[in-house]
Amino acid sequence: MTDVADVTRGRAWLMAARPHTLPAAVSPVLVGSGLAVHDGVFAPLVAVAALLGAALIQIGTNFANDYYDAQKGADTDEREGFTRVTQTGLIAPRTVWTATYATFGLAILVGVYLVWVGGLPVVAIGLASVAAGLLYTGGPYPYGYRGLGDLFVFVFFGVVAVTGTYYVQAASAVAGVPLGLTPGTVTLDAVVASLPMAGLITDILVVNNVRDMETDRKAGKRTLAVYLGYRGSRVQFVLLLLLAYAVPLWFLAAGYGPAVLLPLLTLPVAAALTRTMLTETSGEALNPALSRTGRLAAAYAALFAVGLAV
Repeated sequence: MTDVADVTRGRAWLMAARPHTLPAAVSPVLVGSGLAVHDGVFAPLVAVAALLGAALIQIGTNFANDYYDAQKGADTDEREGFTRVTQTGLIAPRTVWTATYATFGLAILVGVYLVWVGGLPVVAIGLASVAAGLLYTGGPYPYGYRGLGDLFVFVFFGVVAVTGTYYVQAASAVAGVPLGLTPGTVTLDAVVASLPMAGLITDILVVNNVRDMETDRKAGKRTLAVYLGYRGSRVQFVLLLLLAYAVPLWFLAAGYGPAVLLPLLTLPVAAALTRTMLTETSGEALNPALSRTGRLAAAYAALFAVGLAV
């Protein structure tokens, strides 16, 4: 935890935005764009807009979690994670709440351009993603408090993010504003390519929730880690890693070149993280592991994007 007496206003907002979580937004866009290059549908401006929209949704979700966890009592002085600005009083709750909706509003503005490119499917993807970010810890039935956070992260930050990135670039080549999914804009390869990101980004949440397991249990926050316990959560972490590293082999068997195996270069990092997850429970050990899992996702995504593209 940070000594809040030494925190400036600017640093407080940076802490609230949690830049260490941005690999969860950037990585799927890299992978979707790498596949778009391979298939000859890459659209740079569309890719940049998808990246900006994803980053804004991630930051908005971070603000929402900071605000709602404090309101619901899930953040306490016993928590071993990174400092939360609402709970510690660094930023007034109302200000964090306003920033949450302002950030999601900016994401929707970016989405207007993507709707012009990708049509009605982008409306559904965008609204569902914003709702998922808000309802993770907000609303009368926050799904993050009911063991469903991992599933939603897997779906929205993995499958939807990668296939959505690919879709808007492929759809940009279609004349007019699409009213539905045009053939060839969502492919099997795009769905399979999304699975490593789904697994690795969910593993970021697994590390976070294992670290917070005891304080979450006391606060009544029933994450999947609380339900599974330490052993079950460790099995989940390893299975998601295995999924991530199996997918490049699928692409190799499907006829892609050996460059798709580039993500395997990150296996030593994954092995080190696995050792930490199998043996540690303290915030002192898992806070660095949380950041390293984010960096692993980003490195894997960069290598996978290059491998798909070439």
